[in-house]
Amino acid sequence: MFKQLTEAPQDPILSLSIAYRDDPRTEKMDLGIGVYKNSDGVTPIMKAVHLAEQQILDSSTTKSYVGLAGNEAFNHSMMDLLLTGTSAHSRAAAVQTPGASGALRMLADLICLAQPETTVWISDPSYVNHKPVMEAAGLKVKYYPYFDRGTKQVNSEAMLYALEQAGPKDVVLLHGCCHNPTGADISFSDWQAITELANKNGFMPFVDIAYQGFGDGLEQDAAGLQHMADSVEEMVIATSCSKNFGLYRERTGAAIVVGDSLRQAQKAKGRILTLARSSYTMPPDHGAALVATILADDALTQSWKKELNEMNKRLLSLRSGLVKAIRAQGSDDFDFIEHHKGMFSVTGLSPEQVARLRDEFGIYAVGDGRINIAGLQELQMDYLAKALIGVSN
Repeated sequence: MFKQLTEAPQDPILSLSIAYRDDPRTEKMDLGIGVYKNSDGVTPIMKAVHLAEQQILDSSTTKSYVGLAGNEAFNHSMMDLLLTGTSAHSRAAAVQTPGASGALRMLADLICLAQPETTVWISDPSYVNHKPVMEAAGLKVKYYPYFDRGTKQVNSEAMLYALEQAGPKDVVLLHGCCHNPTGADISFSDWQAITELANKNGFMPFVDIAYQGFGDGLEQDAAGLQHMADSVEEMVIATSCSKNFGLYRERTGAAIVVGDSLRQAQKAKGRILTLARSSYTMPPDHGAALVATILADDALTQSWKKELNEMNKRLLSLRSGLVKAIRAQGSDDFDFIEHHKGMFSVTGLSPEQVARLRDEFGIYAVGDGRINIAGLQELQMDYLAKALIGVSN
């Protein structure tokens, strides 16, 4: 049977970490995989997570199953984090999933179950896993214009013109904040315009928010999503705690369904649980237990928010510092990096230039030119600036 299989293509991002690890050069840099690293090059465990782990260790009495929906306290906490203050909060239901990728798949399966002929519109470009997850669930995928490769910003006019064509058999997938891979976010007025289109044309919004707190701040990053949730009858949300809680390997996410009533949302939740039963059955408990513990404790919540805010400020400093270092070497071609948000920026480098970064400088970036700003260390600024200018000329 297995002799008939061909070799699987390498993952364009995860394969970089293997190549980086095997590179013997000391002056090398991993700007590929999307993890936050501190000034020592370490992806830290947050202080609130350490304290919550100790609480759980001291109080745990069992490793029994948690149930198909996962940790319900966590589920409610995720809805609180994203939907507090909106009418959607009282007509939403959530399911814990193995990361946001698990949420994407469960929600895609739910959409296919409800309306098999659905087309999902995704931004051009988008997170590398969006298209394969939607297609694996049996949905069609269509791209809408998003990123202006000249200005390195969102082409709002082209985006909104394209989304005018989306209708009742369509789902429009949006990045909640900190667009991956570009770093270019839609404005609040864009959120308002897309919400109006959803209500006028009948398409359902699908928001993937994996970086809340890494853009303009915890509350500000959810502002567009909240406006939309407050205004539409139905939408779905995939969210992750990998970045803002630093729980990458714990696979801690949630799928949220907003319906026109709580009854409709609960009915959809029941269907997700049935779909989960035939897949992973139950999500892992540890990460969700940590988040639920932190958000149920005022002191831990404040500690988490403080450290998240510090991480966000450092990200902003890395962006401005890199632009300053490039300017000091005589170029303003990368000024746009300072205006992007979140962990990533698409640099505009070609695949050939990205290959030169790796071969000549030991700097690993994704083939589409995306670099992970959050993977930078302050001492590496001048070297990266020299490399970017070097491969651009």
